Amino acid sequence: MREQEEIELSIVMPCLNEAETVGRCVEKARDALRDMNCVGEIIVADNGSTDGSPEVAARGGALVIRVPAVGYGSALLGGIEAARGRYIIMGDADDSYDFGDLAQFLERLRAGFDLVMGNRFAGEIERGAMPPLHKYLGNPVLSSLGRLLFRSPCGDFHCGLRGFSKDAALRMDLRTTGMEFASEMVVKATLARMKIAEVPIILSPDGRSRRPHLRSWRDGWRHLRFLLLFSPRWLFVIPGGLLMLAGATIGLWLLPGPRTVGRVTFDVHTLVYSMAFVFAGFQAVLFGLLTKIFAIGEGLLPEDPRLTRAFRYITLEVGIAVGMLLTLLGLAGTIYSTGAWGARQFGPLDPSRSLRVVVPSVTFLTLGLQVILSSFFLSVLGLKRR
Repeated sequence: MREQEEIELSIVMPCLNEAETVGRCVEKARDALRDMNCVGEIIVADNGSTDGSPEVAARGGALVIRVPAVGYGSALLGGIEAARGRYIIMGDADDSYDFGDLAQFLERLRAGFDLVMGNRFAGEIERGAMPPLHKYLGNPVLSSLGRLLFRSPCGDFHCGLRGFSKDAALRMDLRTTGMEFASEMVVKATLARMKIAEVPIILSPDGRSRRPHLRSWRDGWRHLRFLLLFSPRWLFVIPGGLLMLAGATIGLWLLPGPRTVGRVTFDVHTLVYSMAFVFAGFQAVLFGLLTKIFAIGEGLLPEDPRLTRAFRYITLEVGIAVGMLLTLLGLAGTIYSTGAWGARQFGPLDPSRSLRVVVPSVTFLTLGLQVILSSFFLSVLGLKRR
């Protein structure tokens, strides 16, 4: 226990076949600990290297942790779990980050920040250190999207050099095992309202002769997918709500009769499409709600106080009542339409008139059934689990 208390900083490096550079990274990290007069440890989380990287790291004085589960996130999770320091600074073992310049990270961690992010764009990106696709498109677009979706203060979501407290890492409950681990950490820290700071850093060309592990389009898509899935409001609820609003507005506009704009006449055919918009929009909103509740239940998203307050009033019984009301409206319209059809001896009808009752009736019937079924499913998701 005494040994754990004496270690202030753990420097964690994920490693996969970095024999050319991991030794230099360990040496720089060791020198940084000495220069900062900081009691620390260097952990190399090896992810299955076959080029002798673990032996090189161990000779340099690092503690080597074998992480059999494949993936950037898996390696870091293994290293973080093994870390004994109060603070952790992580960085790649390819010599692209300067482990000799960690004082600014430690200073802010000591000041009480939970997450300290390096920002390569606020510092310097040396010539050849980052492909143009990443520099001018990938990183700026994904970081801007992350700031928009989550109101994060971070300007460089994917910087591999970052520091955080061990307590913050535990509270984030990080789960992803691939490259999207970088985004998950920033998103969860932001959603948990942790104190986040940024420091400018220098990115240098890496020192290895082989190709990097990063695959631009594959890993870029994984980051984008993660950001969207972690924001069901932007992915499902807002687009679905707008689609429902557009469909309902057009439908109400067309219910009294055909509408002519210029030389174009809109009739029941457009009314059918407008109700399809309502169906699709409702499904999207419902899916967003189900996704958020599931994510909260699984610990992927933090509790939402607004949702908790809403569910004090939106119960299974309320959902069934609303669904039954919509269903009854649909049945009333269906009965009226059937009566009108019977008055014509069940012969041909004028679609322009009859569909103005039939289409809204079918819409109410379908929405009513969806509300009832989804209310039961929401109740299942809300069951207390052991």
